[in-house]
Amino acid sequence: MFDFTPADRPTIYFIGVTTGKSSIMRVFPRWAEALGLGGAVIRGFDLPPHAPAEQYRAVVDFIKGDPLSLGALVTTHKLDLFAACRGQFDYIDPYARKLGEVSSLSKRGGAFRVHAKDPISSGLAMEHFVPANHWKDHGGEVLLLGAGGSALAMSLYLTQEKFGENMPRRITIVNRSLPRLESARHILDGLNPRVEFAYRHQSAPADNDALIATLPPHSLVVNATGLGKDASGSPTGDAVRYPEHSLVWEINYRGDLIFMHQAQKQAEERRLHVEDGWVYFIHGWTQVIAEVFDVRIEGEVLQRMSDIASELILK
Repeated sequence: MFDFTPADRPTIYFIGVTTGKSSIMRVFPRWAEALGLGGAVIRGFDLPPHAPAEQYRAVVDFIKGDPLSLGALVTTHKLDLFAACRGQFDYIDPYARKLGEVSSLSKRGGAFRVHAKDPISSGLAMEHFVPANHWKDHGGEVLLLGAGGSALAMSLYLTQEKFGENMPRRITIVNRSLPRLESARHILDGLNPRVEFAYRHQSAPADNDALIATLPPHSLVVNATGLGKDASGSPTGDAVRYPEHSLVWEINYRGDLIFMHQAQKQAEERRLHVEDGWVYFIHGWTQVIAEVFDVRIEGEVLQRMSDIASELILK
């Protein structure tokens, strides 16, 4: 089922569902050249969502045991792979342990390591468009549409003690799956006493529109459902009405992006900032590549990576 041919050059793997269709397969060779990664290549492992545990273990065993297989980025399978392979890891970073998921496999000093990079990459993406001291100055709330790994990672980022008083007063998480919502509650409740968490079991766009209408000005609303990329559609309806001065974040950068377009139609009138997922995509991949190849990707180097990707994908 899988091609377990030993790597003949430094290799990073993309563990997903339809990896061959991803633009990263075109982007990575250019990135590797620009970063001087010695002819490194990328290969994909495609597994169906919620694959059998033995498939995850077989893939992880191969990467762990093959000398030139240096690591991997994990997308759809973050929770399932971690649950199936936890005993195969020599080091689990605190975020991965807290979230029970993995987005990065790497090797360092003979240890096979796993990290959950989303709290870092989502935080860097938010720092790109959320003004400094936004929560302290304006008192807005956060609404996360979706209770998957991205929503949990954002919650961890936003509630870090280092932010002091600059935190949203409430984070509301909405999800159509009750078990996933309860899992989020189990992970996040008590995370920080300064932030109230609320959980809503609903999926109808009209219900989400009604909830958005109750938010105060300067709130942040995030589409973390996968709708607009993995499946067509939007978690909000055309009648959605955002609070003034709100931040609206579509974490996808490709797909029909209906959620983003709905917000853009009222951006001028409601004085909204509407952000897509491009910066999140760049940070998500470069954080893992930096871990796998033990390189620094920041500042001018990070901007070069974004420019290369933009040339290949957006133009």
